[in-house]
Amino acid sequence: MFSLQSLKPLRTLLLILPLLLAACGGGASGTAAPLTLAQLGQMIFTDGNLSEPRGTACAACHQANMGFAGNHGSTMGVALGSLPTSIGLRNAMTNSYMGFVPAFEFLTVDGVTEASGGHFWDGRADTLELQALGPLLNPLEMNNPDKQSVLNKIASSPYADQFKARFGSDIFKDTDAAFTQIGVAIAAFERNDLQTFSSKYDAMVRGQSSFTPSEARGMALFQDPNRANCAGCHLMNPATGKPQDSLFSEFTYYATGIPRNFLIPRNADPAFNDLGLCGPERTPPSLPAGVAPGVTIDNFCGKFRMPTLRNVAERPAFMHNGFFKNLSEVVRFYSTRNSDPQHWYGPSGVANDLPTKYLGNIETAKAPFNRNASAGPLLTDSEVNDLVAFMHTLSDGYRVP
Repeated sequence: MFSLQSLKPLRTLLLILPLLLAACGGGASGTAAPLTLAQLGQMIFTDGNLSEPRGTACAACHQANMGFAGNHGSTMGVALGSLPTSIGLRNAMTNSYMGFVPAFEFLTVDGVTEASGGHFWDGRADTLELQALGPLLNPLEMNNPDKQSVLNKIASSPYADQFKARFGSDIFKDTDAAFTQIGVAIAAFERNDLQTFSSKYDAMVRGQSSFTPSEARGMALFQDPNRANCAGCHLMNPATGKPQDSLFSEFTYYATGIPRNFLIPRNADPAFNDLGLCGPERTPPSLPAGVAPGVTIDNFCGKFRMPTLRNVAERPAFMHNGFFKNLSEVVRFYSTRNSDPQHWYGPSGVANDLPTKYLGNIETAKAPFNRNASAGPLLTDSEVNDLVAFMHTLSDGYRVP
């Protein structure tokens, strides 16, 4: 009897087998079929030989059946690397719809300065191409010692000739140029194949499908500025008839008071804090001229970029530290953070994953975070279920009846 776990390598092989045949000569004809740039990117993305030790592909943390997230099978809420001792600091973000993420910048509008854009939870990579390269050299992820070691593996892969056909016969002689093209190819795959707008929500927007009563109630709550107000940050516009107008993120940064994940090894040190935009995975960015009066970089410590909610219901962990493993619990946190903080933070009722000096950065102005503690939970159990039902409509792969 086969387990689902044992079938995973087979599913991966079936996914890339047509591309392998093309890369190796196309089968009986012996003539190599040229791969598109996106197809070449998929070959690289699913290649388990590009880690050190070999065995961990980009797809290990970005699995199709997990909303292109997944953490390489880790149940801690944060990603496992190519070594069993390599435990990352953060939950692997979905890489679906990342082609819409703008470059990082600070924006000042109506006297308010906000951080926006950039890839990873802290925005440290401006482009999708740069983001794709980061895990290859990260010791807690794919663990390659340098660019050349990655290129040596690609040069000996079944698709090496396709890489040279795409980027030039001498491409492997220029380490920096060849490494850059790896990111170009992966980004092309992600833009071409991981932004399908094929969810039930998209079908509804196009007028091809209708929501159940629970899904419709959930969408109404999601949009209600005086209730859940999810759409106040996770932007959507179903009225246009164009799914591309509903990216379910405004790409800005928030500190929402997520509880500390004590399963993360680095969190064993009570003096350690993941401060998002202020590090430790990046150096704090410099503020431009013209920011709102009194704003300093300290105002952004503990803030993380808001991910899209597309495919959110498929993910095995949620938030930057993977604290939540269940989407209903995420919604309940938003519903009761103010009314029952002891449930989330312990007896003190004080957010426990930020230094005291940064607690003021936690969002308290927008609904539902401005709710008076004495008002009780924002949502009933049935409303929580309705919101979760709506978010399930954001999963790609829906087939119109």
